[in-house]
Amino acid sequence: GGRLAVPAVLGSRATDTLAGLGPPPLRDGTRLPLGAGRPDPSTVDFTPWEPPGAPVPLRIRFGPRADWFTASARDLLCSTTYHLSPVSNRVGARLVGDVALPRARHGELPSEGIVLGAVQVPPDGQPLVVLADHPTTGGYPVIGVVETPDLAGLAQARPGTTVTFWGRE
Repeated sequence: GGRLAVPAVLGSRATDTLAGLGPPPLRDGTRLPLGAGRPDPSTVDFTPWEPPGAPVPLRIRFGPRADWFTASARDLLCSTTYHLSPVSNRVGARLVGDVALPRARHGELPSEGIVLGAVQVPPDGQPLVVLADHPTTGGYPVIGVVETPDLAGLAQARPGTTVTFWGRE
């Protein structure tokens, strides 16, 4: 019935991990101070949640750096079942699959602009879908971009949720 009594930064009590603003990120065992109770507490004690019955489908358009991956990488991306990692956040949804996406080119890519829904592939070969709080540039090659309407389902998914890609040219 109260509110979190952490110090406000720029009018918010949220943590921006990318900019380093706000209170420290929550960790196991973190205890949060509570403020005074509200005179009109919410009538909802919790929101029930059931895991989705089917995987979260993500339509992807390949490019702009699809040439950094082998010919089989696209097929592998679209035939692998991924799970949403617990280290995901509003910056990006980290996905974990059984097989790494093979690269055709190795080395470093200079930082370049990235857009909402870009599917970056770090050196470990596991895709990372950038979300609402993503930076404006990134240095991992982008194999494709998830279509915007599909991002809401991914952003609301819980760790462990199954995710699949559907490729489009």
